[in-house]
Amino acid sequence: MKIGKTEEYILRKIHSGEKLHMTLIDPDKTTPYNAVRIACEAEKAGTDAIMVGGSLGVSENLTDSVVKSIKEHVNIPVILFPGSVGGVSRYADALWFISVLNSINPYYIVGAQVEGAIIARKYNLECIPLAYIIVGEGGAAGYVSYARPIPYSRPELIVAYSLAAEYMGFRFIYLEAGSGGNPIPPAIVSKVKEVVNVPLIVGGGIRDEDIAYAIASAGANIIVTGTIVEEEENVCDVLSRIIGSIKHPKEVECGRRDSNPGPRRGRPTS
Repeated sequence: MKIGKTEEYILRKIHSGEKLHMTLIDPDKTTPYNAVRIACEAEKAGTDAIMVGGSLGVSENLTDSVVKSIKEHVNIPVILFPGSVGGVSRYADALWFISVLNSINPYYIVGAQVEGAIIARKYNLECIPLAYIIVGEGGAAGYVSYARPIPYSRPELIVAYSLAAEYMGFRFIYLEAGSGGNPIPPAIVSKVKEVVNVPLIVGGGIRDEDIAYAIASAGANIIVTGTIVEEEENVCDVLSRIIGSIKHPKEVECGRRDSNPGPRRGRPTS
């Protein structure tokens, strides 16, 4: 399948050595007005793309409304991240074409994709093949997709699923910890990156710059944050710190050293 404009944009950044950040907006939890506000603040903070999708209560009309509103106000790509075929909109720039590899229900591995493929073709959407692997507590995504979340105590299984995803031809791998749970340990991210060559996306439980920095430093190519933008008033401020930690890690390291410098011999005190 041909690589489209949005995927080229993502890969160009990754191949240049850049770490990416994407902001996830749930149409069921966010009005079109608030979605626009969050998207504009996120773009200002330096996010690379807006992802639109949710696990529950999302219809095509609702998704259309949110996507259209966002597209009118931002210049970065809007990528669909559907939890069902109701999350597909003709107005988006691209669609993460997701298969939940560790679901016990074939519908979420291939059934929904069969339905979604017809819609995507009809709308001429750019589709980006994505292996979705739910780990840790799994959150709502785990329940809704009938997944068996892989516990952090079994990193070898997370690695095996990730390797299988690459061998099956997926062009991106997404490790999902679920909203509200503990983020994926950086050591697990590092183990996965040791064996796979496709870009690695990590999301779930990433609420501050320290966690984002650790996961990106461990090898994640793309960091996704969602819940935090729904809860915080000053989205730009929160995301600026998270995005700065993954895009400018040396500055963050310096900032940490300066915040607790200890004795500084030879420097003037006035």
